[in-house]
Amino acid sequence: MTASPDRLFVVVSGPPASGKSTLAPALAAALDLPLLAKDTIKDALMSALGVADLDDSRRLGSASVDVLYAVAADLSGAVLEAPFYRSRARPRLHGLAAPIVEVFCRCDRETLRRRYEERSRARPRAAGHFDESRRPHELWNDEIAVPVAGGWPVIEVDTTGPADVAAVADQVRRAATPDVLPDKTH
Repeated sequence: MTASPDRLFVVVSGPPASGKSTLAPALAAALDLPLLAKDTIKDALMSALGVADLDDSRRLGSASVDVLYAVAADLSGAVLEAPFYRSRARPRLHGLAAPIVEVFCRCDRETLRRRYEERSRARPRAAGHFDESRRPHELWNDEIAVPVAGGWPVIEVDTTGPADVAAVADQVRRAATPDVLPDKTH
């Protein structure tokens, strides 16, 4: 049985500044799947509700991930992009009604820090993200610095430089097509 492109969730995971929000839209287009991105949802919630402080930002971040899962549950497939926290993400992702392939964005810690600082200076996100108030242990901890790895295929992509989106899409398609095992009952 093969997973058709519209019956597949592609989870683009990794820590902040690892390249998720660059790779995910291109991958969604290459796979002809809708994109659900946590920060798009969070920006809309911040615009509607406002954000007073870092704790508000964290609550809206968690709510954004809840919205992402709720919308995904009504779809048969999509590219989901967020810094997924392993312990919380595994059961939620297992609840989706389609096969999963995880694409984990990996680069070294120094590159992550440099990108995060450059992003904060050069093109700051909405003030409600409070990027300048986040500490390294919050940004790059073991919950998000490794793949969620919930028993589905995991494709690790070196995002130190530009990723080959077509090659990653091909890897996702191959990973979503399980091998047909011979029937051993005969």
